[in-house]
Amino acid sequence: MDIVRHLRYFTVVAEELHFGNAAIRLGMAQPPLSQRIRRLEDELGVRLFDRSARQVRLTEQGRMLLPEAREIVSRVERLRELAGRGEGAVLRVGVLPDLGSAVIAALIAGFRERAPDVRPAPAEMWSADQVAALLDGTLDVGVVRHPVAVPGLRFGPVLVQRPGVVLAESDPLTASASVHLADLAGRRLVLYPHEPGLHEETLTECRRHGFVPEEVHEAQTLGLVMAGTAVAFGPQVALPGLRWRPLLGTPLTWQVSTAWRGEPGEAAVAFGAVAVRVLKENAGMTDDGVAPARRVRARPASGFLA
Repeated sequence: MDIVRHLRYFTVVAEELHFGNAAIRLGMAQPPLSQRIRRLEDELGVRLFDRSARQVRLTEQGRMLLPEAREIVSRVERLRELAGRGEGAVLRVGVLPDLGSAVIAALIAGFRERAPDVRPAPAEMWSADQVAALLDGTLDVGVVRHPVAVPGLRFGPVLVQRPGVVLAESDPLTASASVHLADLAGRRLVLYPHEPGLHEETLTECRRHGFVPEEVHEAQTLGLVMAGTAVAFGPQVALPGLRWRPLLGTPLTWQVSTAWRGEPGEAAVAFGAVAVRVLKENAGMTDDGVAPARRVRARPASGFLA
């Protein structure tokens, strides 16, 4: 159990006194946040919140622990900040797993070339996990998918990713050069895990274009697609048993950008510039005219894991 991260969750819920609002600030879904608070309560052996259908209140033990929790989180963040200032500084980087190994390798190689004195430490994480890690100081910079509406985060230039549909090679739709969303009617859908905002936007567009999935599964592998029981959306893939087709009219547009907490350091800004170039050149992303709030200027991907 990462006690510091769980204490960070506790402090945010204590400030909001609302699990839904706290989950939005942390960039995660509400059920996992509730589970992590209960896990912290079990670990500490105390009840931190009184929960009811109408309100959330700190217990007496919660009020006593809150100043200590804030102090611990603050001190750990300060230690990480100081550790990163010395020689051989490390930049902790979050990358989306579905970018694929070739794109991630190009990101790291490009950053090493631009900032040879800083060692990149990449971690493959989905957007919600990256947001939580950025907020609690365990990541310095991330590559995330929007929407992300979390106070305290800043974003680099926004790029657009236009996903296609991933099908089993036996699917009759592979005979077409492109696929309309309505052609997928009656099929199950696999979506990335830990991307709640993206899920909502994607399903809204699917319904608008005539595709209401029979079931929706969260997974980071394509096993269900390979078995012919589901389809998925994502970057172009080249894996045995699968076929990728573009969507007719490009109805889905996913926004991707780098993200930092507060003001970015020089290394984070350098990584952001490298990310824009690599994601355009290696992942087929393009510029977007609309950026999220608090913007900071600064080969096809392999898709889901096999």
